[in-house]
Amino acid sequence: MSWLDKLSEGLTRTRERFNEQLNVILDRTPALDDDFWDDLEETLITSDFGAPATLQIIDQLQDSARRLALPDARAVLNRMAQTIAGMFTQAENDLFALPQVCVLFVGINGSGKTTTVGKLAKEASDNGRRVLLGSADTFRAAAIEQLDIWAKRANVEVVKRERGADPASVSYEVIERAEASNANCILIDTAGRLHTSDDLMRELEKVVAVTRKRAIQWQTGTKTNNETLEVNEIDAQTSNDLAVKTVLVIDATTGQNGLQQAREFNSRLDLDGVIITKLDGTAKGGIAVAISHELKIPVLRIGVGEKIDDLRPFNALDFSTALIEFS
Repeated sequence: MSWLDKLSEGLTRTRERFNEQLNVILDRTPALDDDFWDDLEETLITSDFGAPATLQIIDQLQDSARRLALPDARAVLNRMAQTIAGMFTQAENDLFALPQVCVLFVGINGSGKTTTVGKLAKEASDNGRRVLLGSADTFRAAAIEQLDIWAKRANVEVVKRERGADPASVSYEVIERAEASNANCILIDTAGRLHTSDDLMRELEKVVAVTRKRAIQWQTGTKTNNETLEVNEIDAQTSNDLAVKTVLVIDATTGQNGLQQAREFNSRLDLDGVIITKLDGTAKGGIAVAISHELKIPVLRIGVGEKIDDLRPFNALDFSTALIEFS
């Protein structure tokens, strides 16, 4: 089965629900009247596209209808996939393919972070990258064991410490080891944490800041032996030009709660991208549009299954076409 077929199959629940609502609109009236546009707006909102993206989709479709003199509702709906694809914020490049990159994976419990890290490690290793994993989820013993399993599958090294260790110190050690081994693809798994917990989010800010500080020391040759760096001693903005990235992993089945998670993580960490998992388990795949459009962050990967090749680079038009496949 090709990836496009697998993507289409994975989005079946979303597509069936979405197209059912579109067919109801068509059955009601083929005319491009106010009722049609109101019904279409409601359909997009209830499919978790989010208000900002929905309003822009409607505006663009109305503009197309006027400019192209589209005859009826079906002609408008046949332009939906292309219009939706334009709502996504595009990545300038695939950050996992950057010459030298460190990616910290963040998100709530159960979003699929550790599995995602493992799959990306295997992909990078198979592509000849010098991969190093970091197990900064020191709260959950199972996460450390799970990352160990993935490290063996990918034949890569993993840096870990005992359960309960300071996650910022683990991240520091990961960069230490990366410098010593000249790793060029560093993937750090962090503990799941509720976006509503200020204490946990503050700790995560420290993890990111310490990682960036140590990365700067590596690149500038100004390493110190101080591992106990305070957040207020670190200017995270000085690392903007370095390939130290923060990526949010979102479980698509959480729907609108996923959008709220993304808002909170982005406000605290200034995310570089999002990976959306479990799209095959939800009827509201529109959440991918809502997150990328509202927060102006690219979707880097999407997951539509449990197998290692079910996590793939995101293509906006492929996704939008599989989401609708309307005719």
